[in-house]
Amino acid sequence: MNSERMKKILGASLGECAHVAGTTAFLNLAKQQGYKTIFLGPAIPINSLVNAIKRENPDIVAVSYRLTPATAKPLLKRFINTIKKANLHKGRKYIFGGTEPVADIAKQLKFFNAIFGGKDSTDDVIAFLQGRKPKSELEADYPQRLVERIEKRKPFPIIRHHFGLPTVEATIKGVREIAEARVLDIISLGSDQDAQENFFHPERQDESRRGAGGVPVRTEDDFWAIYSASRCGNYPLMRCYAGTDDLIKLAEMYVKTINLCFGAIPIFWFNVLDNRGPMALEESIRVHQETIRWHAERDIPVEVNEPHQWSLRGAPDQIYVATAYLSAYIAKKLSVKDYIAQYMFNTPAGVSFKMDLAKMLACIDLVEELQNEDFIVHRETRAGLLSYPVDVDMAKGQLASSVMLQMALKPQILHVVAYCEADHAAFPSDIIESCKIARKVVENAIYGMPDMTVDPEVLKRKEELKKGAKLLIEAIRNLDSDTSGDPLLDPKNLANAVRMGFLDAPELTPTENSKGAIVTSIIDGACYAVNPETEEIISEEERLDTLQGT
Repeated sequence: MNSERMKKILGASLGECAHVAGTTAFLNLAKQQGYKTIFLGPAIPINSLVNAIKRENPDIVAVSYRLTPATAKPLLKRFINTIKKANLHKGRKYIFGGTEPVADIAKQLKFFNAIFGGKDSTDDVIAFLQGRKPKSELEADYPQRLVERIEKRKPFPIIRHHFGLPTVEATIKGVREIAEARVLDIISLGSDQDAQENFFHPERQDESRRGAGGVPVRTEDDFWAIYSASRCGNYPLMRCYAGTDDLIKLAEMYVKTINLCFGAIPIFWFNVLDNRGPMALEESIRVHQETIRWHAERDIPVEVNEPHQWSLRGAPDQIYVATAYLSAYIAKKLSVKDYIAQYMFNTPAGVSFKMDLAKMLACIDLVEELQNEDFIVHRETRAGLLSYPVDVDMAKGQLASSVMLQMALKPQILHVVAYCEADHAAFPSDIIESCKIARKVVENAIYGMPDMTVDPEVLKRKEELKKGAKLLIEAIRNLDSDTSGDPLLDPKNLANAVRMGFLDAPELTPTENSKGAIVTSIIDGACYAVNPETEEIISEEERLDTLQGT
């Protein structure tokens, strides 16, 4: 709240209406926005409400009625006449909540400062509580910097989703449709592979690959047109894939054309290691660090989308935790101020909710130890793409249950993955529906959910993972790279950690850049390194001893 005195809201269900869910939900939102709230209860007579207004002197009076329009009209007329007769209508606001038909009656009476029916969203209510116009068409009402947007949406996370169709025209149309739906805050523009690698090298582009994996943006004008389409609705922020070549040139263009809200840059990937880019491993680590620093120097938040790349390839859980810490450590050393720690759940396939949560909590403990006034961590969660079944009804269940689990981390950013992704890349209608599903789960969680983070099995696994990750980090720190600087920053040392198998995954093939020797298995819902012959779990200490030859 901006005022020095905490504003007060008095709420009640009016007349014979015993329904209180809508009023209590509104008052809960008001509390979260800094108001003092008083709830009189269900079926409050008009005179009792008037007496309470005189006694409490609230800034806002919130009344609800969810019965029939025919009974609502005379009741609301009596209420308004009584309020005016008592001269209580001046100096405060009155708002009404009810079903759509009753809300229409309330609108006809032209008394209430705001009226909320069944079609109004939580965002509309928050806008009113913050002194903004619900469904405002003004860009100024929607912060265009990431951290400001996060602050504006608290205690709700801002919502992000990927989007990019095989043509620029379809993507422009889709971006406008998504923005007008007002269901998300960040559109992550998915460019096709040729754009990621060859945007500045038309001679290397292959027309047969056009639109493969995303939108085939080929000129700055394409980006301008897509961004312009987003300037409506709730004016979502925008970002784009970092690319696999010319990373800083791409970032400069993103800032100029789409007002890049944050950069997402890996450490070890998008190169010859995964065949997604032309750079050698050590070279790409160096370039990625330079790109992270470039963003930091311009006060652009950075996500290091590293840990889940290992889990997507079947790496054991402790490698996920160790690389989560390593990513944050590198970002901090490169002067990033606002760091986005992305936690991908449900990966690899087969992990249980319990063990998944333990893994993420281990990451949070290690990553957020690095926080200070110059390095702020913003938690971002998402579902794992490979966890979605093809059956769309089951996939909707997976989306909702995954979001509920993610809410245990109290994320500031929720990266929604559309339920359809196992079948096809998301169209605007798929994204809008998926975001609505996620938003309802978020609302339920915000209003109160059990604390899953204190489960004894979760806590036991969390500590086990922290211990293993710390051993791995220390082993990487102690590798011989002939460096006089920080070994956790040195590109040669980090590349050696992959070449020698300290960082390894079953889906990596043995090459000069990777060892590709580790074997893992899902056991009791967790992903462990195992002996390939006996399938028995290998502790991280044992694995590191073998790699170090001790």
